[in-house]
Amino acid sequence: MNIETALEALAALSQHTRLETFRLLVRHEPGGLPAGEIAHALDVPANTLSSHLAILSRAGLVHSERFSRVIRYRADVSRLRELMLYLAKDCCAGNPDMCAPLVAELTCC
Repeated sequence: MNIETALEALAALSQHTRLETFRLLVRHEPGGLPAGEIAHALDVPANTLSSHLAILSRAGLVHSERFSRVIRYRADVSRLRELMLYLAKDCCAGNPDMCAPLVAELTCC
């Protein structure tokens, strides 16, 4: 990941609805959620959610799949991992003991 890609992802996440949408999708991995369920869960109008999902998609944070009339959205966990690694790459001046709590927190259950 380079600085431009990181900035695009961070900019996409710097809005309340988009951040909550992404967090909701991360919680529902690997299956994702249909757009209507996302809108309902976040109490957001469908057309507003559509705009937010488009921004997250352009930033590479979500992707969609169409199943007949339903579009299912999923968080791109590999992009999240890249962003997290980019942010913490030079953490703790190379001292792994200092980074251990961070790594432990990021380890999926």
